[in-house]
Amino acid sequence: MSSRNIVHMDLDSFFVSVERLKNSRLSGLPIVVGGGSDRGVVSACSYEARYFGVRSGMPSKMARYLCPDAIFIRGDMEMYSKYSKTVTDIIAEDAPVYEKASIDEHYLDITGMDRFYGSYKWTKELKDKIVKNTGLPISFGLSVNKTVAKIATGEAKPFGEMCVDMPIVNQFLDPLSIKKIPMLGKKTYSILRGMGIADIKTIRQIPPTMIENLLGKNGKSLWEKANGIDNTPVFTYSERKSIGSETTFEHDTIDVNHINDLISGMAVKLAYKLRKEQWLTSCVVVKIRYSDFDTHTLQKSIPYTAFDHVLIPTVKELFAKLYSRRVLIRLVGIRFTKLIRGTPQLNLFEDTPEMIKLYMSLDNIRKKYGERIIRKGNSW
Repeated sequence: MSSRNIVHMDLDSFFVSVERLKNSRLSGLPIVVGGGSDRGVVSACSYEARYFGVRSGMPSKMARYLCPDAIFIRGDMEMYSKYSKTVTDIIAEDAPVYEKASIDEHYLDITGMDRFYGSYKWTKELKDKIVKNTGLPISFGLSVNKTVAKIATGEAKPFGEMCVDMPIVNQFLDPLSIKKIPMLGKKTYSILRGMGIADIKTIRQIPPTMIENLLGKNGKSLWEKANGIDNTPVFTYSERKSIGSETTFEHDTIDVNHINDLISGMAVKLAYKLRKEQWLTSCVVVKIRYSDFDTHTLQKSIPYTAFDHVLIPTVKELFAKLYSRRVLIRLVGIRFTKLIRGTPQLNLFEDTPEMIKLYMSLDNIRKKYGERIIRKGNSW
């Protein structure tokens, strides 16, 4: 293990905490964000609701059965995004290197800082600064790499902090459930439990070749995490990252229906790329170039998403506002910017389990047979 100082910071029950800032009467009550209808899905829940067995991703109907007194809130992704940006801005002021892993969590690399200032003390002061300026509860783990730091944060919650120095990494990990290992999927968990493997120590003691033979390439990564090994760097965060696509027409056109179909198809392709690479966008940009080379762009900020049915209407809306001259168009393009790491489950306030499963099924087909195997009606 390399000697690094990596911090994982995670906002506690982020969506719930923001709602409680808006309405202090919600404090201490079982809160469920998202899943307003019986066909919806729980996006987040308070610790009071978790006590009754409510969990993120659970069907709303089940959540209501487990906790009849829970208060259901539809959720406001735009507001959560603003609070997320505020926290990121505070971290950016002080952290030498940081990565925004999702809307509510960050990794910081503060290696070498202990030569001038205690790493734990520095991190604690940053936590206090975030709490003071936002009112949001946040927990952190400080350790030798991203995996151990993230697990430490989970053990410190709620509103706690934990430092796991190199000499005690295995001692810390060994008694924990294998569920604590980041990115351990349900299928892998079932295989390991079927073998009687319940704690991290057991995985650590199994020869790595055996785990690799059992689980393939993921087996080696799992064994390394169980041994506190993770050389993954903290990727410097930048909202300048973007993905886009544009087309120059063979013949200049004013066929608005055709252009709408074209940019919708672009949105579908780029949205799939976002989901495939686990990115979310919070800004959509549309560009047009007229036949006289006069070029215009228009952008719109949106709640973080990677879903076609959110992005396509935004793209069409921007194009309708942008196309004002009613003359021939030479080029059209779209771009998704201000990307952060995350999954599209952040939009579960509005989407049913069937919608989520549909996207997963379509994406699996694309991965297996190629991106062009599926075409959405009216979007190509």
